[in-house]
Amino acid sequence: MTIQLLPPQLINQIAAGEVVERPASVVKELIENAFDAGANAIQVDIEAGGLRLIRIRDDGCGIPRDELQLALSRHATSKIACLEDLEQIASMGFRGEALPSISSVSRLTLLSRTVQDEMGWKVVADGRESAYSVEPAQAQPGTMVEVRDLFYNTPARRKFLKSDKTEFSHIQTLLERLALSRFDLAFRLTHNQKEIFDLKPAPHPDAQAQRLARVCGDEFLQNRLAIDNVSSGMTLSGWAGLPGYSRAQGDLQFFYVNGRLVRDKLVMHALKQAYQDVMYQGRQPVYVLYLTLEPAQVDVNAHPTKLEVRFRETRLVHDFLYRSVQRALAEYRPGTTEIQDPSEESESGLSPERPMASAPFTPVSQPAAVQQRFGSTSYGERRSTPAPNRVQETLRGLSDLYAPRMETKLEQQPGLPKQPPAQPVSGQTPLLGFALGHLHNIYILAENENGLVLVDTHAAHERITYERMKRQFRSGSIARQPLLLPIRLQLTAREADLADEYAAQLEQLGLELTRSGVDTVLIRAVPLALQAGQAEKLVRDVLSDLNEVGHSGRMEEASNAILADMACHGSVRAQRRLEIAEMNALLRELEATENFGQCNHGRPTWVELDAKALDKFFLRGQ
Repeated sequence: MTIQLLPPQLINQIAAGEVVERPASVVKELIENAFDAGANAIQVDIEAGGLRLIRIRDDGCGIPRDELQLALSRHATSKIACLEDLEQIASMGFRGEALPSISSVSRLTLLSRTVQDEMGWKVVADGRESAYSVEPAQAQPGTMVEVRDLFYNTPARRKFLKSDKTEFSHIQTLLERLALSRFDLAFRLTHNQKEIFDLKPAPHPDAQAQRLARVCGDEFLQNRLAIDNVSSGMTLSGWAGLPGYSRAQGDLQFFYVNGRLVRDKLVMHALKQAYQDVMYQGRQPVYVLYLTLEPAQVDVNAHPTKLEVRFRETRLVHDFLYRSVQRALAEYRPGTTEIQDPSEESESGLSPERPMASAPFTPVSQPAAVQQRFGSTSYGERRSTPAPNRVQETLRGLSDLYAPRMETKLEQQPGLPKQPPAQPVSGQTPLLGFALGHLHNIYILAENENGLVLVDTHAAHERITYERMKRQFRSGSIARQPLLLPIRLQLTAREADLADEYAAQLEQLGLELTRSGVDTVLIRAVPLALQAGQAEKLVRDVLSDLNEVGHSGRMEEASNAILADMACHGSVRAQRRLEIAEMNALLRELEATENFGQCNHGRPTWVELDAKALDKFFLRGQ
């Protein structure tokens, strides 16, 4: 076969395969063009799921008459002129491929008028490369692009599309997500001449909340945490869902980079890690977040559809996202409306000028909601975080070291009241109130100013213990005891190598190992609460599981999983009766603990039944 040049129409149709996947792809490209044109309002009319008609009107700057033909030419754009422009892209579109690609697989009409012109001008294309004629036409300032009979000349592509209903659902979802990127614009959508929604501009917080509710649901408004953090030349703003409000799928995860809607693996990993200690296994977080950084720090030219980006400093971006959301979740307190120390904004991830939530948050209103949201899995079940298996079993003997028995912990608290006040003083009642009793030796029943509070004793103490252990682990202050006679272990050469590689991390866990041969190590110190006879099995299992964990970059996740398991087994167990003073001490310590709304497995530690809910139970006022 001989080498030959492809005809222009085929070139455009091949390019359309990258840019135009389905009708929603057309809508995305044309709306992004409207953004760049400075539009204030965008009208989208769809027929037959976009296969019969896609019409998009905007009131932007319009296209001059002498540039209309160029607009349908391949590699023609007003967005970039040189390589330096490509490295500093601030516009949504820039390739100059959208219109020619779309016109190559449809019957396209482009009508536009600038403010300076007295009339509009129209160009019609039907998939064939030709010299387009420009004709005068009546039009309002702005641009209208009409796409009919999509894929009419590429029937194979058309066969891959779904039903009209499915294709339109993709368009509606896309438009809603784009509407969250530009609160200052108006959006109107119709399907088969029926209005689907009409979103007015939302420049103020109340109007933005209404748009958020339209896209994410009313429940998101009651379970969102405002994020506003600035560091290292980056800004992260928006809203993250509280851990108790999650989804089975990642369908409410909206992330924008410099106003561009993206779905990036690095971003998703960072945010998933931020929730790993507080979200129930298998659930997905909910968020609407906006990352702003210098255009030169992000490459938006990584994929034809521009849904994927590439960051110049991946680790810096990852850590910034993780730290911003994780600290915001950790420092959240139900009912808090302001931050006490504005100077900590860049570190805490919270803005002193924005409320943390629109209303006081009740983790779960009724027990039935707990079953629906979290399931009825027993507390012994592990989290889904990657972690060694046998380590979680063999390190249970360490739990007393990190999680002293409840009696010991409570006895160390000075001034602990023997009984709670008979009547809480108005305005001074703590968030979780004062204990009234211990139901079935499992749940603490307390009274606060709103009503009744139920606290799962084990889950609450588990979170307290886990956070304390993490602080000790990070500071390297875990107590250990030297062995009078070191224990010699015969291992494989690979296991001995691992003992060297992870020596620092193992020492943080209270284990001191030294290499004494090719396949031999000495145990010189063990955690204070561990008996020497348990040390050999512990070390063997730890080294074996470290071999599965992999490189040291994953050690923090693995260590947290180990600590979480030890916290679970070292906390107050069900059926152990607590005195009133012990319960009140536990409530006060829980209130001062990070992530205190959930245990290490992501299950709620407490629920509140306010007076209104109690009145409803007993039909009071009805």
